[in-house]
Amino acid sequence: MAETLVKARPVAPPIPTRRGIRVLPGRPFWVWLHRYCGLAMAAFLVVVGLTGSLLAFNFELERVFAPHLFAMPRPGITPLDLATLAERAQVIVPHGKVERVGYTETDQVQVDFAPRMDPATGRPYSLGFTEFFIDPWTGKELGRRNRGDLSQGFVNLMPFLYELHWRLVAGDVGQWILGILALIWTLDCFNGFYLTLPVFRPGFWRRWRQAWVIKRGASTFRLNFDLHRAGGLWVWPLLLIFAWSSVMMDIRPVYERVMRSVFDYQSPMDEFRSQVPPKNSPRLDWRAAQTTGERLIDAQSKKRGFTAGMPLSLMYFSGNGAYFYEVRGSRDVFQRAPKGGGTYVMFDGDTGELRQVSQPTGEHTGNTLESWLYALHMARVFGRPYQFLVGLLGLLISMLSVTGIYIWWNKRLARTLSSSRSRALSRVASKPAESIT
Repeated sequence: MAETLVKARPVAPPIPTRRGIRVLPGRPFWVWLHRYCGLAMAAFLVVVGLTGSLLAFNFELERVFAPHLFAMPRPGITPLDLATLAERAQVIVPHGKVERVGYTETDQVQVDFAPRMDPATGRPYSLGFTEFFIDPWTGKELGRRNRGDLSQGFVNLMPFLYELHWRLVAGDVGQWILGILALIWTLDCFNGFYLTLPVFRPGFWRRWRQAWVIKRGASTFRLNFDLHRAGGLWVWPLLLIFAWSSVMMDIRPVYERVMRSVFDYQSPMDEFRSQVPPKNSPRLDWRAAQTTGERLIDAQSKKRGFTAGMPLSLMYFSGNGAYFYEVRGSRDVFQRAPKGGGTYVMFDGDTGELRQVSQPTGEHTGNTLESWLYALHMARVFGRPYQFLVGLLGLLISMLSVTGIYIWWNKRLARTLSSSRSRALSRVASKPAESIT
C-alpha cells in the first residue's frame, strides 16, 4: 500500500517553561533592542574606547610628544602670580587680548587669547595659534600651537586624539552624534544588565552566577559570548559612569534636565547665561582682579568652612562682564593635577562685587555627583591604580563592541542557514507526493 511522505514545515518552539513559570514577558524585544543599539554604537565605541585608553595618560604622553611645552621645575622657588603671568603674556602677544590664565600642570600655564581688531582692516588679527603656554616661574613663552592640527607634527597628537574622542574631529556635529550615542549607551547599560538575569526564577542565584564566569575550553562562539556578558557585568558600574558622564560632556541640555529632575542641582552654565550686558573692557585690570579674587576667596572660606590653597586660574568672561578666580579648595575632588579644581568666585569686572561662589562638593547633591563624574571620567582620582584601570577599561569597551559584532554575525549566519533550510523543506513539501511500493 502506497504511503505519502510529506515533510512538514518547522513549527516555532513553544515558550520555554520550567515548573510552570513562563519566560519573562517582552524579553525577545529587549534582546532585539540590545542587538541593534550595540550595532549602532559599536564602531564609535571602538574609537572612543581606544582613544580613551591613551587619554587616561594624556599629560604623561604630552610630556613625551611635546616636552618643550613644559617648564623646567624649580623646587623651592615660588611661581609668579597669575596677574603677572597674564601681563607678561600680553606683552608677548600684543595682537591678542588675554582672556584667561591658568595652570594645566604644576609646570605649565596656559593663556587664552582673543584676537584684537586690526584698525587697518577692521577685522580681527590672525594670531596663528589657538593654545599658548608660558613658564610659571619666569613668564617666558614655552610654545604655541593650533590645537589638534596634525600638520604641526607630534606636538598635536594628544590634542588630536582628544578631539577624536570628544567630537570625532567633526566639531559640534560630532559632539552631538557622540552625545546621542552616549545617551543610548546609558539606557542600554540597564537593558544589557537585565538580559544577563536568568530567564527562570527557580535557582536564580545559581543560574546568574554562570553569567559572571568565562567558561574554559569552550567553543569560539561561547568564548566570545562569555567575554561579552561577563566582561560587561564585572565593570558594569564603570560602564554606566562613563556612559552618563559622556552625556554630561556632550549634550548638556539633556543631562541637566535629568539631573534637575532627580537631584538638587544647580547648573554651572547659569553663571554664563547672566542677563548682565556684555562688556569687553572691565575697569579692574588683572592685578586688581587678582587682589579682589584673593579677598573674596579668603572671606568665603572662613564663612563656608573650607580651606583655600594654590591659585589655579583667573579668567575674564566678557559675556557677563565678570571675573572668575579659581583656587585649589579642600572640597575639590580632582587629585592628580591642578586643572579643574572647581572652587571659585565670580565677581563683577567693574565693581568687584561678589556674584557667585562655587564649590565642587558639599552644597548640592547633583553638583557633588557631577564633580565625581568628571573626576572619574578624566582619571583624576585614586592615583595610578585607577588611572591604569581607566586605560584598561577603554580596551574592554572596544572588546565588548567587537565581541558583540561577532555574536550578532554568527547568529545572523545561523538564522540565514535556518531560513535556507526552511525554504528547501517548503519546496519539497509543495512537490507532488511520490508513491513508494
